[in-house]
Amino acid sequence: MRPDLRYTESPRQQRRDWTNIRALLPYLWEYRGRVLVALGCLVLAKIANIGVPLTLKQIVDSLDASHQAAVALPTALLLAYGALKLGNALFGELRDVLFARVRYRAMRRLTVRTLAHLHELSLRFHLERKTGAISRDLERGARSLSTLLNYLAFSILPVAVEFLLAAMLLLGRYPAAFTLIIFGSVAAYVAFTLAITNWRMEHRHLMNRLESQASNEAIDSLINYETVKYFGNENWELRRCDATLAAWENSAVLSQTSMSALNFGQGAIIAAGATLIMFVAAGRVAAGQMTLGDLVLVNALLLQLFIPLNFLGIVYRQIKYALADMDDLVRLLGRTPEIRDATDAVELAVTRGELRFEQVNFGYQPDRQILFDVSFSVPPGRKLAVVGASGAGKSTLARLLFRFYDVTGGRILIDGQDIRDVTQPSLRAAIGIVPQDTVLFNDTLYYNLAYARPEASREEIATAARMAQLHDFIAALPAGYETLVGERGLKLSGGEKQRVAIARAILKRPRILIFDEATSALDSKSEQAILQALRAVAAEHTTLVIAHRLSTIVDADQILVLDHGRVREQGTHRELLQQDGLYAQMWALQQREREAEEEERLLGLA
Repeated sequence: MRPDLRYTESPRQQRRDWTNIRALLPYLWEYRGRVLVALGCLVLAKIANIGVPLTLKQIVDSLDASHQAAVALPTALLLAYGALKLGNALFGELRDVLFARVRYRAMRRLTVRTLAHLHELSLRFHLERKTGAISRDLERGARSLSTLLNYLAFSILPVAVEFLLAAMLLLGRYPAAFTLIIFGSVAAYVAFTLAITNWRMEHRHLMNRLESQASNEAIDSLINYETVKYFGNENWELRRCDATLAAWENSAVLSQTSMSALNFGQGAIIAAGATLIMFVAAGRVAAGQMTLGDLVLVNALLLQLFIPLNFLGIVYRQIKYALADMDDLVRLLGRTPEIRDATDAVELAVTRGELRFEQVNFGYQPDRQILFDVSFSVPPGRKLAVVGASGAGKSTLARLLFRFYDVTGGRILIDGQDIRDVTQPSLRAAIGIVPQDTVLFNDTLYYNLAYARPEASREEIATAARMAQLHDFIAALPAGYETLVGERGLKLSGGEKQRVAIARAILKRPRILIFDEATSALDSKSEQAILQALRAVAAEHTTLVIAHRLSTIVDADQILVLDHGRVREQGTHRELLQQDGLYAQMWALQQREREAEEEERLLGLA
């Protein structure tokens, strides 16, 4: 069952529209001088535009009189007519040139600001987000900002200026009937446009939601390409996306149909107003109360006003659409990051590298606690390993140490400093990690290796690759370090990606190292080579190892056994075996599994 995606305009939504409009002001304020000059050009362009029908009236009256008196052509008036036309075009283009920097800088700033905000949001948000939908919201939001800036500053304001000048001209020269007819038509046009457009917004909002949903479904199926292939669900994914697009298609057709009805109604109002004003003007010319030039002036002024008035209907719709498009982005920017630095946070000062967990409690959800009073310490330069069954809370320790989440009880200390009291960048700069699931950027191997320390030299990167047993593999590739790794590192094996992660940890040169199942994707031979490299790297570091294979942590200074979020056993490998508890059971089970695998290998060779 699809969620209800219907939308109706409400006072709350109207308030949000004004909130979204106010969100534009900082982008205009940065270039306020340029905006003011552009507005000056706008006013000059509109003055020239209103001057055109005035000059045309003078030309017609002059020619009418000259026809009777056989005098010369009004050369000065004709030149003035051309100059006003040229001035209108010139000042209009100057306005656009001056405002181009404002518009594109605003789009750039909004995009960068949104990306920065997304990086500030917590890991919880990113685990729950829909990448495709956010991508569409970001794209539409930047585009709608450009639309709003253009229309608000250079469509609505120009029409207002032109109508003001026209009202002054009509009231100063002609009876009030002309002004009443023209502005009565305007009022009817605007009222009709607002009423119908607000009704049409239901379809637009529904279109946006369905488009984002379809985009998210398509991208999600591509991200999970291998899973789709494993289960042969290509047609299932196509049907799911097509069902959403079918609903989008129906909504789009309704939107287009209602827009045609709106355009016809607007045209009918314009036709009625034009016909009425021409009847009044023609009657006054026939009665000798107006000249032929006055008739031309009123007619030209009417057409000149109705052209932007017709465009104003489109502008209003586009502004409403842009505000709808921008709404999701403004809501996203309004989300408060879950993890924030304290107002008095200081830089983390790592002197010895001592790591301490003191009675740490934590749960991802309030009703589901993961860790219970976990306490341990890792002296400077020592290695502590954490083992336990899946779901015991091992990887949660690394997430808390990086402060992707805050503990709900207890505290985590580095050299006696609570990590909640230091800045997040300084905390994460002091920690290196080799994660279980290494995700790479869709770029070259060199880029992914250098990501740990972009200022590192090529020789330093190659040295780190050698220590991670990766350099020879890279050297054998046709493109070497410039080899593209594909989306999320799809072109590399699991072991190769883990070697990249190990090389990055080496290159970063942190004081504290975390190995989260760092050799889980390696075969036994490669594992031993990597373990030797890791031991060399960890020799001068405080190291936390999260492990499943107990054979990889027998040399740890201390081993912690987690069971359902609680510390059940702690000691060296030898001490834990002598206790004959959980660790000893895990060790015996893994030894039997290893022996069975070795027997299968030997049988396969035979």
